[in-house]
Amino acid sequence: MSNRRKFIKSSVYGGLAIGTASISTMACTNQSTPGEKPIVISTWNHGMEANAEAWNVLGSGGKAIDAVEKGVMVTEADPDNATVGIGGFPDRDGNVTLDACIMDENDNCGSVAFLQNFKHPISVARKVMDETPHVMLVGEGARRFAVDQGFKEENLLTPKSEAAWKKWLLNQDYKPKINVENHDTIGMVALDAEGNLSGSCTTSGAAWKMHGRVGDSPIIGAGLFVDNEVGAAVATGLGEFVIKICGAHTIVELMRQGRSPMEACQEAVERIVRKYPNDYQDLQVGFLALNKDGAYGAHAVHTGFNYAVKSKTQDRLIDSQFYTG
Repeated sequence: MSNRRKFIKSSVYGGLAIGTASISTMACTNQSTPGEKPIVISTWNHGMEANAEAWNVLGSGGKAIDAVEKGVMVTEADPDNATVGIGGFPDRDGNVTLDACIMDENDNCGSVAFLQNFKHPISVARKVMDETPHVMLVGEGARRFAVDQGFKEENLLTPKSEAAWKKWLLNQDYKPKINVENHDTIGMVALDAEGNLSGSCTTSGAAWKMHGRVGDSPIIGAGLFVDNEVGAAVATGLGEFVIKICGAHTIVELMRQGRSPMEACQEAVERIVRKYPNDYQDLQVGFLALNKDGAYGAHAVHTGFNYAVKSKTQDRLIDSQFYTG
């Protein structure tokens, strides 16, 4: 492998810290009773607050598409979250760049990638879906569109994240640090009272990434996929490996073939492990899925991934099962 190849590969992994939450109300339980709706599930412990906002929509009979947008906006607006929205860790050049996508029950979808200076990329993605004939806008084009739609530009590099970046610059260490802190993405999927599914996904991506890097989170079929006939899935973790197996789409298709949400997530994880035996020890990927009946499940490459669930009968954080060989 050339030095250039090593540099690029290590820089993609660098700074990716995917973690263990400090609290959990339930361990390694991955399946609900089928038939419960409405319901919303989302990745990581910050999903608890996001789910609460989404439930304000779902609990009053609102649509899943509105719930998944409003829910993840809570995380995007949290300056103490270093992996989503304002306060997200920057790339190696000190720029906070954001990615997001959203998808509804009619296969309508919108996405933005490499977006700077807007703390709610999920809402810009929603506008792409609702107001344009396109699916994805990136970079300067996405910025111009956001301005035209009335979104306000602001500096997303908080003092806390800037300090972390300057500390990183001292050593520029690209060694992965799995399960140091919750990292990367909030993904959310919901089933509303009408039985319709929608999903959203938003992130600031891998810390200290190469300028211009885009992961799986804004890619329909990788970080998020919804099929209203079957179910929906989201991903979190090192996006390059989610992209390589079209993770979310793969899980939905496995559910179409009869797997439960947990079984589908587990099979996708095992595919990563099998196909990339020299890589998986140093990376984390977690998958989360919800089917048309309201059953849900999750699976991850390593321990440490958790997810939040909220419905009429549940409001809890669950530790995901993970690959054990």
